[in-house]
Amino acid sequence: MVTFLAGGTGTPKLLAGARRVFDPAGITVVGNTGDDVEIAGHLVCPDIDTVLFEGAGMLDLETWWGIEGDTAETHEELLELGEKLGADAGPRYLDDAAQTEGRDIARWRRFSGVAEFMHIGDTDRALHLTRTGLIDEGHTLTEATRELADAFGLELDVVPMSDDPVATIVETPTGEIHFQEFWISHRAEPEVLGIEFRGADRAAPSKAFLDAIRNETVVVGPSNPVTSIGPMLALDGVREALDSAQVVAVSPFCEDEVFSGPADDLMAGTGREPSTAGVAGMYEFADAFVLDAEDGTELDRPVVRTDTKIEDADDAERVVRAAMDALP
Repeated sequence: MVTFLAGGTGTPKLLAGARRVFDPAGITVVGNTGDDVEIAGHLVCPDIDTVLFEGAGMLDLETWWGIEGDTAETHEELLELGEKLGADAGPRYLDDAAQTEGRDIARWRRFSGVAEFMHIGDTDRALHLTRTGLIDEGHTLTEATRELADAFGLELDVVPMSDDPVATIVETPTGEIHFQEFWISHRAEPEVLGIEFRGADRAAPSKAFLDAIRNETVVVGPSNPVTSIGPMLALDGVREALDSAQVVAVSPFCEDEVFSGPADDLMAGTGREPSTAGVAGMYEFADAFVLDAEDGTELDRPVVRTDTKIEDADDAERVVRAAMDALP
């Protein structure tokens, strides 16, 4: 049995290789839900959806989000209609009272559907509407995710980090914004002054999450340490559970150069060194690391070096095998 902790890009890239190394029925993927948003009443879980689409062979591998070849007629019509209404461009947050009313799973991350700021394809939207419907029928997010994974024909188990809401909030010089606004609307350009995982103090890790990491082999893929893995680590009991597991982490850096995304700015903005050494400091529970062949960082734990750039399933398999070799 092996468990992968996944954000939206780094770890999902490993899964094609993981299915070659392990029996898919023995793989669990825990998805970050700190990036989730509710738009026009339907819950969008970007990191979980990337895992579902990748496993179903539907993922757009150019962008690593959304469905390849998906149409976006509803999204385009929302933008056009918003323009006719004179709607301001960019995210339109619901007011403070609406953020916490109704279904608890969506609190602190609710947006209007007017002039929709996220590009959501038509087939993609059907998934979000179905997920929200399952939750409204009384299913937990874990139950809804597993039902959707079955519907997509996945053999591996996909579970959320929590059935409770956690919202990743970025502190910037002009105020607090949700991570999706920071990433999509502002293209990660604002200075990062801090990160809050709002709701993490009252959210519990899902039972499926804890079951998947206790006394198991855990791979922390090269996902963003701050906003992909950080929300999981903010949940009560997760670090302790990881201490009981065999954990290997794949660095998203080559020394102080990040492979992709805003991990360097986010680490610096939260007072951490943006480097492989900084990641190791965040992951004190990790028993071993996989570093890029050109990364000369010296760590106090076992290290295996390989080419960690992942372009295809062969690359992914190489990195997964290196992760298994790294464990003592």
